[in-house]
Amino acid sequence: MQFGYSEICLAHDPGSRHPETPDRLRAIRERLKKKHGVEYVEADPCDLDRMAAVHERAYVESVRDFCADGGGNWDPDTTAVEETWDAICHSAGLACWAVEAALEGATGRRTPFSIGRPPGHHAVYDDAMGFCFVNNVAVAAQHALDSDAYDVDRVAIVDWDVHHGNGTQDIFYERDDVFFVSLHEQGLYPGTGAVDETGEGAGEGRTMNVPMPAGTDDREYLAAVEGPITQALTDYDPDLLLISAGFDAHRHDPISRIRLSTEAYALMTDRFRTLADETDAALAFILEGGYGLDVLADSVAIVHETFDGREPVEPESDCGEKAESALEDVADAHGLDLDVDG
Repeated sequence: MQFGYSEICLAHDPGSRHPETPDRLRAIRERLKKKHGVEYVEADPCDLDRMAAVHERAYVESVRDFCADGGGNWDPDTTAVEETWDAICHSAGLACWAVEAALEGATGRRTPFSIGRPPGHHAVYDDAMGFCFVNNVAVAAQHALDSDAYDVDRVAIVDWDVHHGNGTQDIFYERDDVFFVSLHEQGLYPGTGAVDETGEGAGEGRTMNVPMPAGTDDREYLAAVEGPITQALTDYDPDLLLISAGFDAHRHDPISRIRLSTEAYALMTDRFRTLADETDAALAFILEGGYGLDVLADSVAIVHETFDGREPVEPESDCGEKAESALEDVADAHGLDLDVDG
């Protein structure tokens, strides 16, 4: 794969006790040293105008000024230093690079994966939260839709971070040109992402939330991907598929109760690659969360290995009753008629 990366993203340092540490990127880079076919690309930083296409301009300016004044605690979870603004610009710029590379034909072993930080999927239209200041995937999706260089009318975003992508939902909730799917742990921070949150106005039906019960495993996540998510996105027929790739649903991540193995990320990658091929959609990955350094690095590496020819190992377990019931609720909310355990 091609990995979008910038050393400038390491300069955002919210403190030694904060889980969203620069060591996340260092761990990924160290793990990828052992892998064949890894390529790194540094992109141009994103400018304020492009961020303001999905965020309130006054809000983005306030983040810039907050950092210029030395930063501090924006809220109890979201912390900046002076260098954070440059990291924000480069993280969003790397996400835009990933979209451009995908739309210009980068597939297979050259599929783009942006590993910028700070992450973005909790950043709403006019505020920061959950370690996120600017919504990288939303900026990148809007860039694809706005650019005269690409023929993009519909974008699908799948967020498999264990936390609900409330910021991405907030930005696109009333729009028809972006279909947002969030696969997350039920009841976890930030407490949004219920099944009945399906969009409003022109966006009705264009948000799909798949809240899974604590203890959900590989087979059950795969049932969600193969069932309601694939059916809905196949019907939507996107021109571009973006994966908000958080890895904190791993069973060894310190802040969630979902029980995914590293192999689950290979399986989901394989399924979304197939979906992109079948819908003729460009495909790109954008890093979100993941706070156990070893499992984060292993999980990013297995996404790379999947594009490098490794065949994922299929799970042997069946879908449990709680997870099956959750997926039936999702199917009902979107008028889908399918066997969620099939």
